[in-house]
Amino acid sequence: MTPEAKIREGEQGVFQAGADRYCSYLSDVRGMSPNTVRGYREDYLSFLAWAQREGVSPLRLRHRELRGYLSELSRAGYSVRTVSRRLSALRGLYRWLLREGLCPTATVAAVANPKLSRCLPSTMSDGEVRTLLSTCEGEDPVQLRDRAFLELLYATGARIGEVAGLSLGDVDFSSSQVRLFGKGSKERIVPVYASALGSVGAYLEAGRPALSRDDRPTEALFLSTRGNPMSADALRTRFERRVAEAGLDPSLTPHAMRHTFATELLGGGADLRSVQELLGHESLATTQIYTHLSVERLKEAARRAHPRT
Repeated sequence: MTPEAKIREGEQGVFQAGADRYCSYLSDVRGMSPNTVRGYREDYLSFLAWAQREGVSPLRLRHRELRGYLSELSRAGYSVRTVSRRLSALRGLYRWLLREGLCPTATVAAVANPKLSRCLPSTMSDGEVRTLLSTCEGEDPVQLRDRAFLELLYATGARIGEVAGLSLGDVDFSSSQVRLFGKGSKERIVPVYASALGSVGAYLEAGRPALSRDDRPTEALFLSTRGNPMSADALRTRFERRVAEAGLDPSLTPHAMRHTFATELLGGGADLRSVQELLGHESLATTQIYTHLSVERLKEAARRAHPRT
């Protein structure tokens, strides 16, 4: 191995160790969720693998080399959004490495993200939601659980991970509200309408006791048939199964319920700031996409109803 290759290998090791420390920082200090941190870590390992293949020193990265990496991602068929996310992940890491004195320059910070096309999120009609809910009208514990889960998604606009993190004490029946913990463990209170609370109450009265196990006590709200707290993946699987039973578009995800929640609020006259708070968005710009969606729905309604169209 040449002296230059040894130096490069050493720098790659420093980069990997720095990436590990940065991920710990994101988890312990920034309070990011395990799934988010895991995604960042995978991005860094993918970039490091590319650097090793191409003989690139990640600590002395040049613009031309970075452009080569981004081009390889594009050629591999990754979407513009994915390439942009990976670049953003690298930008955050390099800034941290520079601040910690592990990297002489943050070259990546000067590279602009690829321009994203503005696509509107998928939503569900009220009829589709009713059809989905109709798949769990029985009185057995699983039916009661799934009904309560779906009603809460629709009533609160919560992320699937936030619903998975709910504990028994997070549902306040006396005040008709739910406490959610969003990204960065930020807490917010969201009001819940009566029928959703009724479904949760029915589950707590007749469903959850049948699912719980004395030998594995837990405060988690939603339990599996084995009495274990349901993860976000487990709840997502239940959602997909209910969508299939309802005969709805199989591409629908739990996030479609969140998009529907936001769109219905704005369409009903709620102000943008209130919707931002209810969704737990850090930036108002993130919430503004729903204003575009509402306008598109109005246009579509006009096209269908206007006699001159």
